[in-house]
Formats: sequence, C-alpha cells, structure tokens
Amino acid sequence: MKISENWLREWVNPNISSDDLVAQITLAGLEVDEVLPVAAEFSGVVVGEIISAEPHPNADKLQVCQVTDGTEQFQVVCGAPNARAGIKIPFAKIGAVLGADFKIKKAKLRQVESFGMLCSASELGVSEDNDGIMELPLSAPTGEDFRAFLGLDDQIIDVDLTPNRSDCLSLAGLAREVGVLNKADVTPVEVTAAEVSIDDTFSVRVEAADACPRYLGRVIRGVNVAAQTPLWMTEKLRRSGVRSIDPIVDITNYVMLELGQPMHAFDLSQLSQSVVVRMAQKDEKIVLLDGQEISLREDTLVIADEKAPLAIAGVMGGEGSGVNAETQDIFLESAFFTPLALAGKARSYGLHTDSSHRFERGVDASLQEKAIERATALVLEIAGGQVGPIVREEAEASLPEAAVVTLRRKKLDQYLAISIDKDLVTDILTRLGLEMLEVTDEAWTTKAPSHRFDIAIEADLIEEVARIYGYDNLPSSMPQAAVNFTPQSESKTPIQALRSVLVAQGYQEAITYSFIDPVLSKQFLPDIEPVPLANPISADMGVMRPSLVPGLVKAYLHNQNRQQSRVRLFETGRRFIGTVEALDELDQQQQISGLIAGSRDSEAWYHNSDKVDFYDLKAHVDALFDLNDGNKPTYERSKCEFLHPGRSADVFVDGEFVGMLGELHPQLSKTLGANQPLYVFDIALAAVIDAKLPEYKAISKFPEVRRDLALLVDRSVPVADLEKVITECAGDAFKEVLVFDVYQGQGIDDTKKSVALGLTWQHPSHTLSDEEVNNSVETIVAALAEKLGAVVRG
Repeated sequence: MKISENWLREWVNPNISSDDLVAQITLAGLEVDEVLPVAAEFSGVVVGEIISAEPHPNADKLQVCQVTDGTEQFQVVCGAPNARAGIKIPFAKIGAVLGADFKIKKAKLRQVESFGMLCSASELGVSEDNDGIMELPLSAPTGEDFRAFLGLDDQIIDVDLTPNRSDCLSLAGLAREVGVLNKADVTPVEVTAAEVSIDDTFSVRVEAADACPRYLGRVIRGVNVAAQTPLWMTEKLRRSGVRSIDPIVDITNYVMLELGQPMHAFDLSQLSQSVVVRMAQKDEKIVLLDGQEISLREDTLVIADEKAPLAIAGVMGGEGSGVNAETQDIFLESAFFTPLALAGKARSYGLHTDSSHRFERGVDASLQEKAIERATALVLEIAGGQVGPIVREEAEASLPEAAVVTLRRKKLDQYLAISIDKDLVTDILTRLGLEMLEVTDEAWTTKAPSHRFDIAIEADLIEEVARIYGYDNLPSSMPQAAVNFTPQSESKTPIQALRSVLVAQGYQEAITYSFIDPVLSKQFLPDIEPVPLANPISADMGVMRPSLVPGLVKAYLHNQNRQQSRVRLFETGRRFIGTVEALDELDQQQQISGLIAGSRDSEAWYHNSDKVDFYDLKAHVDALFDLNDGNKPTYERSKCEFLHPGRSADVFVDGEFVGMLGELHPQLSKTLGANQPLYVFDIALAAVIDAKLPEYKAISKFPEVRRDLALLVDRSVPVADLEKVITECAGDAFKEVLVFDVYQGQGIDDTKKSVALGLTWQHPSHTLSDEEVNNSVETIVAALAEKLGAVVRG
C-alpha cells in the first residue's frame, strides 16, 4: 500500500526523521518496499496566471501568452492545446531548473521572444499526464512557490503488508501503528452524522447473511457530478496510486484509503425497486465497469436489484448502474463481507481490485457506519445534495466476535527470553487497542479490537509485545541444549555400513517417492491392495508403495531412456501394507532394496562385457549379511509373482522369511519397456542389521583336513538341503562345506545332477586322524542317501 508521508503526519506526527520513520515501520513487521519522491526535482516554478493567449504570427500550433506571477507580466510562447486566458498554471521563470540540469533561459521561437515555460504535470514529475499544461484551481495563490503550494516536499511510502495485517491497509491503520510505536497521539478525522434533509430511502434485502452480515445504504439526491474534485484530494489519491475519475468515485476511493472501508455508489435512477444481496444465479451475466462481460458462477456473491446483478460484491461494480456524467441521485453503499465468502473470487474471474484486496483479507466489521457518514460529509462538501436516512440490514449472529485471549507471564518470559515490566506490557497491549478484562501478576486477559482479525491465540499477543517492545531490544543468545550421545549397539550393524558395502559394489543410492501409480502396484503385487491417498499429488502417485522395487524399476527406466545401460541402484525406506480402515495397524516395515542391470563390469579393454546374472545379485546380498556376524541366510525357490520362476529365491534367516531376490519376470519387463534383464532384491532391513556380539575363538594350531564328495541327486534337490544335512551330521570338528562344481549333461541321467562338495574339518585340540574323518564322511554319505536320495558318484 502506498501512502503519502505528509498525509500520515496529519494523523500522527512523531518527532523522528523520515528515515527513522521508515526504519521503524519495517522493524515493526510492516516492511517498506521503497520510498519515492512525490515529484521530480525542480526549483523556480511558481503559480502563474495566463492573462491572454494570442496565435503565434509565424506558427499555427503555437500561442503567445501573457503570464503574470502576481507582480510582473511575462511573454511566453507555448504549444499546449489547452493554453487559454484565465487559467492558473505552473510557471517556470527564467533561471528555473527542471530535473537535474535543465535550466530555463530566455529563448526566441519563430522570431518571438519567450521568457519562461508553462509546465505540464509530466515535466514536473507530478504525473505522467503530458496532454497539455497542468491546470490549477482558480483559488491557487498567484506567485506562490509551486512546490510549497502542492506540498511536493513529500515522499511516498510503499508498505508491503503480510495478509494478516489488513488493518494497516488504510491511513487510519498505519497511523494507529505509528502512534503505538512512538507513544504518540493519533488525531483521526472527526466524523459526525450527516443532517438528514429528505426522507427518501431505497429498500435493501440481504438473502446471503452469512456472506454479508451487515449492509448499509443511503440515498443522496441532487449531487453535482460535474463538480471539480479538490486538488488536495486528487493529490492524496495520486500519491496513493489512485487515479482521479469524478467527485463521487474519488470520494469512495478516498474513504477506502483513509479508513480502510471499500465503498460503492450506484446511480439511483438505474436501480429497480430494491437492492438485493444474494448469490448469483446460474447463467447470469454482468458487464463490469472496465467493460468486460462476466458469466457469473452460483458461488459468487452479487449486489443486485429486482432485475439483474449490479456488482460483484466486494470486487467491482457493473457498467449499467455506475455513476456517470448524467447522474443526479446516488445510492451510497457500505457493507461488511466475510473474507471466506470473497476469498479467491476476484482471481477466479481474472480480476484484482483495491476493494477485493481488502475484503479478502478482512475489513473492520464496525467501520461501515463511520465510513458512510464520512463519505456523505465529503459528498455534501464537494458535490452538494440532499441526504436521506441510512437503511440498515444486519445479521448479528453472522458478524465476527472479538477474541478473548489470555497472555501468561510465564509464556511471555519463556518466548522472549526477557522479563518485561508488567505495567509496560499492559501499556503496550492497551495502546494496541486491546481491552484489558483482567490483569494479574501472572496473566493478562484481553479482548481483541474489531480491526485485529489476526489476534486469536496467546502466541499472537506474544508477537505483538515483541514487535512494539522492539525486536532489537530483545536479548540475543545462542540456543543451548544438553546433547546425550546414544551409544551405538554392537548388536546392530550401522545402516551406513550397508550403504558403504553396496557403494563398493558400484551401486548408487536412490530416493524415490513413497507414492506410486496404482496400476504399477497391481503389476508387481496383484494380491496386495495398496493404501490409497486421500489427496494425491497426481494420478500416478495415488497409492502408498507396498514395495520399494517398483520405484527402483521406474528409476531404471528413466536411466534407460537416457542411454544408460549399466545401472546399479539401491534404496532404504518404508513399504506400506494395510488398509485405510485400520491405519493404526498399517505395516510400515523398513526395507533395503536394490536393482542391477547391464554388464558386470564397466566398459574397459582389459575385460569382457558379460552381463550380470542371478549369482552377482546373490553375492551382493550375501555381502550385506556378512557384515553382521549373525545367522547366515538360506535360500529357497521363490514363488514371488513379479520374479522369474527359475531365477529367483526367497531369503530366510532362522527359518523366517525376510525377503526375496532374482530376475524380474520377463513378461513384466517387456510390459514396462525394459530392454534387458533386471535383477532386484528386497530384504527386511532388520534382518540385515541384526548382528551377534562378536565372540573370541582361539585359532586352532592343528591342520585342516579336507575331503571332496561328488554326489548324484535329483535335479529338484536344492544344494542348500545338501549343506544342511552335511552340517548336521559332520560332527563338532566340522568347519565348512563348499560347492565347487555342479554338472548336468552327458553321462548323467536327465533327472539327476552332479554336485561336487569340499568338506573341511579342523579340531581345536588335536590333529584329526584319517579314521575320525572317514567315519564322519561315512555318516554324512549315509544321511544324504537316507534323507535326499543322494549317492556318491563313481
């Protein structure tokens, strides 16, 4: 909001400089965007009067004017089309300086001497109007310094207000704030009720009381719309960024800037029967004052008569009912519209007005009568007329109620880190307009003024006290806190260690959305109903992910589309399984997942370009479990629907399912558009990070003994089952079993496979004899034959 400093100082005039005033307003939370002079720099310009204007003898578009400054007469050649005898104008005499360096000198134009210059508003930097010389009121004192006459040693303060401080969208509000900051008296304009001279009224009916709980209207007859708006008013409007139009419109704009209450004046002759405040009807249209036709929606509040809409309430009036050059009688309205009823309405129609700007943020609900009386007094003073009584429609139940808020001493001291004297706090709150209901040593119970919508809770009062006391007066200190470092448990593997292992294998960590496309979720896990979002960001982020794998696959496809064929990604995060009806029981298990695709090694001349396979992925998963020194995983054929049935495995720890790994199902890969096999794993994070405390075991000084077995078993028998039986039967000295060959093909039954195992024993207290080892081997062979049908290959 732009406001003239001189106008502000008419209301409140603290004994501080302009720079200090601007700084003070900014520090109080009402940021000043810029400070501009109201006119350009110039000197030597006085109020002049044209005595005569005769055509130039040698030029059709020039006139030779005789101009007086009240004591002396000068000849001036002028080309302005409105130069004529009897008007008063700004006159730059010989020696005057306009702008930085334009000095007025004696000149000769087409053989006629000129002693000075008649100035336009744009040449003086007063406005952008350059259609002719600037005309002044006939009452302007001839010869007076022009800067002094218009009070141009002034500046425009442009205040950028936050939406919660709509109370400062007026001169009255800003003056009230400056008065509080400086403990200075504020002298508001005196508003008295106009003397009613006629009984004429116009009927008003409010059908949307929730949106318009208060509506006031008044008939004023016999106004002179052709009257000249006083220069003092047009100047104040100009310095506030508002263009002068006609006296009636100027007055409503002036009252809006002065008091903060937007108003509108209708041409009474254009109204039919009564004014109705209602919601728009379907397919209704209105032509606004700016000439554009608007099709109204049914959620739009309008001011109408019995025939058609007259205005979009709180936004803009209609062209047909507005004041014009023929207007003689007006209906002046002053209303309170609730902010929620008007919020966003102007923008939805591509409009933004000073009126909508204020109503959307909130206007003082007690201001309407004062505003209409102020406007009435100005109309009578400037345009004349006869005044009728005020017509009033109110719905008390829908008007906003003043908030009662208690400020506790304990909270105030805690938040401000300083104890402010009780009487000073009381003084600050009182000067802000709050009513003191109860004051004790422990608290202040207050009632917010009607113009402060933003005071509703205790924190608002704390902020107000801090603002007025001065942020720069509050102590500065670094925050302090007792930080207790939690010791890292040795029974948990740090997640950073898991990340380091995967990064060492060439992986990069990805962070994908927790929301995925419902279609993608069904493609991966058709048997799991995903949890839908009530308000999704977009259609392809409609459900919570039941697995991290879809997000990683989508990330791979993003890389594939950018010609990246070798991809290794991993992610840690939660997956969500459950129902909307039982959100408290939602399973939000932490997972660690990964994806690999492309060549085993990065491209180089010293190795081949073999593709990754299932065993590469399994080795990476094993590397994660190797960190925790706990129970090692076992693997069984997986039945997961989104994995390849022959190249996948479920992962178990202590017989409990903890995840799966394998190649993405070829059909799913094709559907998604992958151009090569993708290998993924998805493991419960808890299973990987759970570890056993390390226990020291002495290294045996006795030699190891190894025996190799080549076994024939059915192809359906997993090697893990062979390892399990061997471990159970091999005895206490058994150390490990190693698979070093698997063969299927010529020389072996088509239903069988040959598995070569290396078995190692080592006793901690003596050297094992051949007899001990052979006995263990015989026991193992017998158990394998009995439980798995395995025979030693001859």
